[in-house]
Amino acid sequence: MAFAFLFPGQGSQSLGMMDGFADLPVVRQTFDEASAVLGEDLWAMLGAETADAINATVNTQPLMLTAGVAVWRAWESLGGEKPVAVAGHSLGEYTALVAAGALAFADALRLVRLRAEAMQDAVPAGTGAMAAILGLDDAAIIEACREAAGNEVVEAVNFNSPGQVVIAGSKDAVARAMEACKARGAKRALPLPVSVPSHCALMKPAADRLAAALADVTVNVPVIKVTHNTDVASHSDPDAIRAALVSQLYSPVRWTETITALVAEGITGMAECGPGKVLAGLVKRIDGSVKCVALTDKAAVETALAELA
Repeated sequence: MAFAFLFPGQGSQSLGMMDGFADLPVVRQTFDEASAVLGEDLWAMLGAETADAINATVNTQPLMLTAGVAVWRAWESLGGEKPVAVAGHSLGEYTALVAAGALAFADALRLVRLRAEAMQDAVPAGTGAMAAILGLDDAAIIEACREAAGNEVVEAVNFNSPGQVVIAGSKDAVARAMEACKARGAKRALPLPVSVPSHCALMKPAADRLAAALADVTVNVPVIKVTHNTDVASHSDPDAIRAALVSQLYSPVRWTETITALVAEGITGMAECGPGKVLAGLVKRIDGSVKCVALTDKAAVETALAELA
C-alpha cells in the first residue's frame, strides 16, 4: 500500500498524551533529547496537574514537535517502513521535515520555540482572534472576510475540510466576519480559545524573525516527499523549503487541497503520527475512501504496521 504520514499541530495536545507509549524507551529518550536542547523538562509538563503549561504557545509548539518525532521513532523502532510522502498541519510541517531528514531535530526544536515567541510577540495579547466557521463554502467565507475587514485584518486561514474553515485576524474584524458568515448561511461560527491569530497578515513581523533564524539553519534535501501547506507542493531545494516555512506563518493552511493532492498521487492509506485524532477526522471528511489511522499509542502503531503493509 502507498501510504503517507500526517503530523498534527497545535490543538492536539493534552495532559498524559504520551502515556500509551510509556513502555517504548525511544519515546522517553526523544523527550529527554528535546528537554536537553530547550533546557526544561517537557515530559514533566505532560504529567502536571493542570494544562496551563502545555497550552502556552511557547511550550505547545516544541511539545507537539517532540511528540510527533517520538511517535515517528516508535514506528521505526517497531519495524515500520518509510511512507511515500509526509505532510504536517501548520506546526506539524516541521515534524514532517524532521521525519524526512530535511531538518535536524535539535534545529527544529529551536526554530519552533522561536516561531512561537515571534508569533506571540507579533500581536499584543487580547487584540487578535480566531474562529471556526462551519457549514459554509470557502468562497462565501472569503467574501465575508473581505466585507468585514474594513481597515483591519481578517482572513480565511485554515481550509481544514469541506465545511470547516478557520478565520483569523484583528479581534473586532473577526467578530464582524463571524456575523457576516452567519448571514450567508453558516451553520455555526465559533470563537477559538487562542491568543495568536495564526496564518494571517498580522504574522508578517513573526515571519521576518523566522526568516532570519532559518538563514542560519542547515536544510537538507528531503529523503521523503514533503507536501507543504502554503503551496501544496514539494520542494527539494533548501531555499525553497525555507521560503515555504516563512510564508506559512502568514498564509493559509490548505489542508483540504493537501489531502486531495496526496490521493491524486496514488496514496491509498494515511497515518496521523502524533497525539490525538484531529487529522484522521479531517481526512474522513475530505475523502471517505481513504483510510487514516491515528497512532495514539503503541497498540495503534502495531495495528497500523499490519494495515499499512
